[in-house]
Amino acid sequence: MTVNLDRDIPGGKTRTCAFCGGAGIDPFDLLSKESRCQVCGGKGGVTIREPARVCAYCRGTGVHLHQRLTCTVCGGKGMVTIKEPIDPCPDCEGQGFISGHYLPCLTCGGKGLVTKK
Repeated sequence: MTVNLDRDIPGGKTRTCAFCGGAGIDPFDLLSKESRCQVCGGKGGVTIREPARVCAYCRGTGVHLHQRLTCTVCGGKGMVTIKEPIDPCPDCEGQGFISGHYLPCLTCGGKGLVTKK
C-alpha cells in the first residue's frame, strides 16, 4: 500500500520522508529491523518550510553521499528551504559541493543555490 503524505500545513508542507521513503523505519537496519527512522521518527513524513527545493548535495535522497548517514545539508529530508529569488551557486555551479571535495560547498551551504542580493 502506498501512502501519499504530501499535503499543505500551516508554515510548510508535509512530504514523504526521503531517508526512509515513507516506511518509517531505518532503511539501513543499523540498530534493528524495527528501528524507527531517525529523520521522521517513524511517522513516514517530514515538514518542509516553503519555499523549498530539492537538496543538491544528496540529490533529494536524504542520504549523505551514498553512505548510511543522513545528509548533513537537509538533515535527511531531501528538501532544503531557501529564500527567493535564487541563482545557482557560482562556486559549485549548483552541485552542492566542489568537484573533488565532497564536503558541502561553503558558499551555498550545500544547497546548490544562493539568494539573489
